[in-house]
Amino acid sequence: MTTTLEFRDGVLQSYPDVYTPEVLRALEALASLNQRRRERMALRIARRKRRAEQGEQIEFLDPADLIPGTQITVADARAGKFAGAVIPPDLIRQWIQGTGPATKPRSDVRSGIRNAAYALLSGADGWMFDGEDALGQVDTMSLDNHRNLKLAIAREPLFLEVAEEVATEMNHWAEGFFGHPIIADWRQQLEFTTVIYRCRGLHLEDRHIRYQGGGFSASIADLVLFVVNNHAKLQAAGRSIVLYLPKTQTAEDAALWNAMIVALETHLGLPVGTIKVYVLVEQIEQCFQLMEIRAALSPHFVGFNTGRWDYINSVSDALAWDKGFVNPNIQSITMTYGYMRTYEDRVRRAMNTPDQKGRFALWQGGMEPNIPVGSEAGVAASMKRAVAGAEREQREGASGKWVAHWKMVHIVRPVWEKVGQDNQMGRAFPALTYGPEDAAGLTNLEAAPRTIAGARDLLSVALQYGNAFLRGFQAAALKPADFFGNDDVLYLMEDMATGEIRLSILWEWIHKGAVLTEADAGTGTQAGDAFTPALFERLLKEEYAKLRQAGNRDVHDDSKDTTLPIARAIVQTYVQSNTKAPWYVDLLNLNLGVENLAEAEQRIARFLEAFKKDGTRLTENLDF
Repeated sequence: MTTTLEFRDGVLQSYPDVYTPEVLRALEALASLNQRRRERMALRIARRKRRAEQGEQIEFLDPADLIPGTQITVADARAGKFAGAVIPPDLIRQWIQGTGPATKPRSDVRSGIRNAAYALLSGADGWMFDGEDALGQVDTMSLDNHRNLKLAIAREPLFLEVAEEVATEMNHWAEGFFGHPIIADWRQQLEFTTVIYRCRGLHLEDRHIRYQGGGFSASIADLVLFVVNNHAKLQAAGRSIVLYLPKTQTAEDAALWNAMIVALETHLGLPVGTIKVYVLVEQIEQCFQLMEIRAALSPHFVGFNTGRWDYINSVSDALAWDKGFVNPNIQSITMTYGYMRTYEDRVRRAMNTPDQKGRFALWQGGMEPNIPVGSEAGVAASMKRAVAGAEREQREGASGKWVAHWKMVHIVRPVWEKVGQDNQMGRAFPALTYGPEDAAGLTNLEAAPRTIAGARDLLSVALQYGNAFLRGFQAAALKPADFFGNDDVLYLMEDMATGEIRLSILWEWIHKGAVLTEADAGTGTQAGDAFTPALFERLLKEEYAKLRQAGNRDVHDDSKDTTLPIARAIVQTYVQSNTKAPWYVDLLNLNLGVENLAEAEQRIARFLEAFKKDGTRLTENLDF
């Protein structure tokens, strides 16, 4: 077969079950869309640069314009004059969706596939198997993820053997926590959960494929690998083919995704609309184009998800130029805070706007990051907060929510079980409006604390997350170093988004002269003092020292002289740079597999020099 694609040495030989002949043909069929994707990303950076230089606010689209990449006008999209997707039976009720990958870092198949077993035995209505923010990219981990998911969907003997073992372990935990098992018939339980896959975003490039001498879209790679390897088994079992699409910013991004999906459906001989998609609303610009995104993805679109961390990061990044926009402590930015409240409200209004056939869409609520592991008092308090959060989202109109760990499914799902509605599609909310006050609401700050303790939290978790990422743990249980050893404070499951937002807020605090709202005896700072570069340096030194001294449980000993210093270098350079890098993940990806600090520092400098010069993001795998 003539190929325009180049693969890393050994991957085709090591993963013939993942890179099947059918997959290779489909990758070739979609490869030409990689150039369109590159152009979209270049335009995205140019738009970001123009806004920063000109102090330009994001605006709503002109109603008379066509949505780029479609034949639908903005006005028609807002009025629902398009044919949206039919919600398939296995998505009608999605009270709880779990999230996480189908493998572990550097694990063999038997060990890694336990993740898939926990997911499909969890009792979640759906499980988003993650190829993006929660999946490590070290070595061939992304390919292990696809392999394990394929084995699980096909119900291969190894997976069934592992699932039986895992079911016993899950019931043992449940009997201790709830006083009763949670799995009656493990084989029957495997059929309960809808499989969903989250592709990597348009801004990312695959680590194992190159195209025409440059990087190749991770989005195309994930789309093809998941759908081609699993569509026949899913359809034979009466299941839908469902994706989550992350990090879209505009309806034009959504139209590109639609083109990619239609191209794959056409290549495979599937009717257009066979593949269903949720879209994560995690970028502020999306909230100016929600109905336009729905229209651009019809007839594939089934719903939106309101993820918290990434959205906060996008607001911070979009307003990096605005000296008056300074976020408070991360703990204050809940879904009921200022601009977050407006964001959630616009999403639920968009979902409950009917299309031309009277169809509505689903709203999946945000993430519950708690894990019920800790002291009795700590777990009780955290679970109470988790249930209260779920109750709030249900009241506000969400049809379900996310959890970051299987142990949370049976704690949070009863909130929706008590109500008993399959979903809340069609619930009456005011129609979306597009005036100046709507735009202002999307950047509305409210008074909230900005403290040294808050800065320590931002720094400690950002450092720990970068270190975990570089070790292959892109989803990790973390908490600030000041709470190590305190089991009343629970670890939270964190993914890439938590790193992004923490560095964005720290960058804001330094470069906009954030004013502290409280005195701090340890640093001698007073309310009204500015958060200075010198103060950041001091806190970085102190928080880094705590991580160096931490036990292996919290900071792996084998990372303290390898990846932890690299994580510090990335954090320090990102936060102190006058030019704000668009993504923390870029600098982390660039240093995967690197354990030499001097080499990492060269890569960090190379990235920032290229970005400062002309907006080029170095995103290719330098070790290809």
